[in-house]
Amino acid sequence: MNHEILLGLGSIIVIGIAAQWLAWRIAIPSILLLLVFGFIAGPLTGFINPDKLLGDALFPIVSISVAIILFEGGLSLKFKDLKKSGNVVRNLISIGALVTWILSSLAVYFILDFDLPIALLLGAILIVTGPTVIIPLLRHVRVTGRVGSIVKWEGIVNDPIGAIIAVLVLEAILIGSFAQTIFTIVTSIIITILISAALGGFGALILIQLLKRHWIPGYLHSSITLMIVVGIFTASNLIQSESGLLSVTLLGILMANQKQANLKHIIEFKENLGILLISTLFIILAARLKLENLADLGVHSLLFLIILIVVVRPASIFFSTIKSDLTWKEKVFLSMMAPRGIVAAAVTSIFAVKLISEGGFEQARFMVPEIFSIIVGTVTFYGLLAVPLGKWLGLASPNPQGVIIAGSHSWAREIGSLLKSKGFDVLMVDTNRENINEARMSGINTIYGSIISDYLVDEIDLGKYGSLLALTPNDEVNSLASLHLTEILGRSKVFQLAPYKQDSARKESVAKPLRGRVLFGSDLHYEKLDELFSSGLKLKSNNITDTFTFEKFKEKYSSDAIPLFIISENKKLEVITPENEPKPEEGDSIISLVKEIE
Repeated sequence: MNHEILLGLGSIIVIGIAAQWLAWRIAIPSILLLLVFGFIAGPLTGFINPDKLLGDALFPIVSISVAIILFEGGLSLKFKDLKKSGNVVRNLISIGALVTWILSSLAVYFILDFDLPIALLLGAILIVTGPTVIIPLLRHVRVTGRVGSIVKWEGIVNDPIGAIIAVLVLEAILIGSFAQTIFTIVTSIIITILISAALGGFGALILIQLLKRHWIPGYLHSSITLMIVVGIFTASNLIQSESGLLSVTLLGILMANQKQANLKHIIEFKENLGILLISTLFIILAARLKLENLADLGVHSLLFLIILIVVVRPASIFFSTIKSDLTWKEKVFLSMMAPRGIVAAAVTSIFAVKLISEGGFEQARFMVPEIFSIIVGTVTFYGLLAVPLGKWLGLASPNPQGVIIAGSHSWAREIGSLLKSKGFDVLMVDTNRENINEARMSGINTIYGSIISDYLVDEIDLGKYGSLLALTPNDEVNSLASLHLTEILGRSKVFQLAPYKQDSARKESVAKPLRGRVLFGSDLHYEKLDELFSSGLKLKSNNITDTFTFEKFKEKYSSDAIPLFIISENKKLEVITPENEPKPEEGDSIISLVKEIE
């Protein structure tokens, strides 16, 4: 038996992470592969049986995992994002939630032919969109502008709101008395808000003090944070049912917006943990489905899914954005972004059991297959539509090719100008006002300021930029810039010049783990490149054709040419580094530093 448990748990993790990696490799939303892999491992082959594997611990484990994911999501919510879209977010989690509840309940009642109490409960559950789906989808789509923050705020805050409303509806169904139901709902809402605010604020206060006063060592920061999150969630749920999700969400939001403690390393840990939890949760979710449950689904289920997508969500966005300044493109994108996830599945499974055992509602057994079909349907539809729709509306850059250049000295400007002439977005950042003015006069987008300031990340829309070239003469600044932008661009997309060494015996000034990828060549530090540009070498772009091959290129320029970039035929930019040999193919262009040939 122990071997079966070990094999089952190990397989869930392996399959989940493998699905994440494969989805990245073939550039599709990871959620789709997670659901497919889970379905194959569970109902199709019977290899994984989560209920047998985890038993009564299944839903508590799922609940704690979702709480951690919500806390991690809360850490990404900044109040500054609400300056331009706060009214829309407020309306979405109030008016939008109400519209979704009413219309979804009506659709359940008339299309799925559920009794009214069950319809109201399922409609409340469908308020939830959730970060377990939204966050991976946003990471895949790379939404630009304010739409991304609106979707993120809605998805994270709606999760606990939807769960709380669903709990209150469940209590009302089980109580049965209308007068007592109204009183119970009102008092429960007040108690839930007060308890969540108190415990979330208390947890934030404790954590801030521990970090600010250095009462815990660095290696325990993430562990203590995790302990507080789980503790607050558990305490909140014990005091008031299902209030824990709101408590930890508020805890995350408060920690994200405080200025007293540095959370960078904690956020990195929580992001990694979040990916692991999302991967395993979706495998468990899909593996729990039973093939016989699919027999309960029919044309009415498909019609209900269509109504959710083409009527309920657009109506929710319409009523939530009536007096907003959102463009029609932003409204359309928001209307096509409402996937459901693990919270909806977990809550439905728990409530179905309670309704059958405590209330005698046999119809509740149909809730689980219906909600799972909605999860699969919405994740598939929105997951496949998000990228092409976002690109068509000009609101997403799933594979941005723009370049941020740290430093705007003379030859950095030459590089920026050439890349811009090839159709790439270029942003130059420098603290030298004269250099910035020269770059601006050349038609390049610029920021006067430090590349390592919070302003760059917090105030500038970086959605269309995919890589960093740190070209300043200061190795430490280049390294800090790489570290600063790694979490946004990814470790493989931050590049810096090789550190300067006066002789072979001198050690490099910055440790390798603290640096980005080395640009161009291991000996091409700032001083060397400055010398080459000063000696008369020029940037040149050559097209590789069937007659002018890369071999012909090397013959023409001998060993003097230094390849810097390759631009593929489909306009993708490849930065040359010491570990990847340039291999341009026919149709590509190669940008090099060469000696002019008469």
